Amino acid sequence: MGLSGFNELIHAPNRLQICALLVVTAEMEFKAVKLQLNVSDSVLSKHMKALVGAGYIAQIKRTRNGRPCTWFSITEEGRQQFEAHVKALREIVGVGP
Repeated sequence: MGLSGFNELIHAPNRLQICALLVVTAEMEFKAVKLQLNVSDSVLSKHMKALVGAGYIAQIKRTRNGRPCTWFSITEEGRQQFEAHVKALREIVGVGP
């Protein structure tokens, strides 16, 4: 059994969920991701910092009604890493590609 695509950074449950959300949408606002994961601002910020630092997630700062807001999108590298990780997980549990 090969674990060549297994990615420990993505594997953490919240980061795995973040990548799964962003792989199916163009981008999401911080607040929307936070609500989907049901986590605090600080927990989400910590995980996003790790994913942005790895180059898997792009962070976009905007203003809405004069207030700053942060949006996120998955990068091509992030998409490839996520897909490879999911493939590795399928191999681990014995489910097809």
